[in-house]
Order: sequence, then structure tokens, then C-alpha cells
Amino acid sequence: MADATADEVLVLNQRLLDSILRGDWATYAELCDETLTAFEPESRGQLVEGLAFHKFYFDLPASGPRRATMSSPHVRVLGDVAVVSYVRLTQRIDDGPTTAAVAETRVWHRKAGSWRHVHFHRSPVG
Repeated sequence: MADATADEVLVLNQRLLDSILRGDWATYAELCDETLTAFEPESRGQLVEGLAFHKFYFDLPASGPRRATMSSPHVRVLGDVAVVSYVRLTQRIDDGPTTAAVAETRVWHRKAGSWRHVHFHRSPVG
């Protein structure tokens, strides 16, 4: 059961990452709890709460094709909470192919039978 739950959360997490890269606000908002909290480089060390901060980035013009890969994901399921940790590799083409790496931890909470993304922490890698 724990493996099936971990697999389910990994699929949802990849869906979330894909929605970010496509600028798909509807899917992102569907997967995230409206009280989402985050520490990320864009927030300059401040805890951001809610979805408005993130919506700003979805409203920016789209960039070229990108792909996100979760490298060595680890899932810890604690009842109705799942913690997913990995390094996200994002490939894109600027002047040539490039890959950026960030360490991410994302927390998912199962409410009324559905998983919602409730918190994340993202940091640049070395």
C-alpha cells in the first residue's frame, strides 16, 4: 500500500511540475491547496502563503520548450501526508541546450480522498 501511495504522489508531483513548465494555471490550482506555503528563491527567504504569489509567474509570457525530471525522488508517507524530496533537473534551450538543478521538498496532504500540494521548499543546487 505504501508503494502504491508513493507512486500515486510521484505521478501527481510530476503533473504539478509539468503544469508549471506549461504555464497551466488551471492544473496547478487544482493540485494545490489554496493555503499553499513556500520558501523559494523568488521569495527572497520569506515564507509566502496562498497562490497569488505563484500566479504572477504563470501570467508571464511563455518561454521555449522545457522538461522537468525528478532525480532520485524519495517519498515518505506519514498517514495522510506525503513528503517528496528530489533534485529537479529542468532542461531548456536558450542559446543551446541547458540544464538547471534545484533541490525540492514538496509536502502533499490527502483531504477527503484527494491529494493536495500544501508546502514546498526549493533551493539552488551548488
